[in-house]
Amino acid sequence: MAEGSTREPAKWTTTVIVSAALQGNEVAASLQREHHKVRFSQSVESGSIIFPLSGIAFLLANAQELFTSSQETFFPWIGNFISVHRNCFLVLTSALHGSSEWNLMFTIQQRFLGSNLRIIPAHNNAEIVKIMLIIAKATSKPHLETITDRLLKAQSQIIELSPVWQILDSI
Repeated sequence: MAEGSTREPAKWTTTVIVSAALQGNEVAASLQREHHKVRFSQSVESGSIIFPLSGIAFLLANAQELFTSSQETFFPWIGNFISVHRNCFLVLTSALHGSSEWNLMFTIQQRFLGSNLRIIPAHNNAEIVKIMLIIAKATSKPHLETITDRLLKAQSQIIELSPVWQILDSI
């Protein structure tokens, strides 16, 4: 093994637009600690985190806060978020996802059925950051092209090594 081949790949960083309402939030602080360029904005939906280079947005919601508010309050909030963002995720945070939390997710899914909203349950801030970064990195332009290339290579290898093709060739 060559001496220079043991170095780690460069850490992925990107620009993140975060709602000004999340300025003191641990999620925003974690993104900054990981050297992402965090920009706070008053003009985005409250509780939202946007990865512009990936084209995705996350809306952070606490299950307990949604339980205390009425559906007439949080449905328009989610609806506004969906109307602005094409690829969007609602990250529903709760320390424990019991039956009431799952029923809440089901109610939200029913209300926004057919929309581009996907719901992700999370337990804590570290899990939220990890989920967001995995999705954002996988959908960012250079990484998406790499993943697509790898999938196409794997597909071609599967087809080439398939016994079905070998049988068809022998016929």
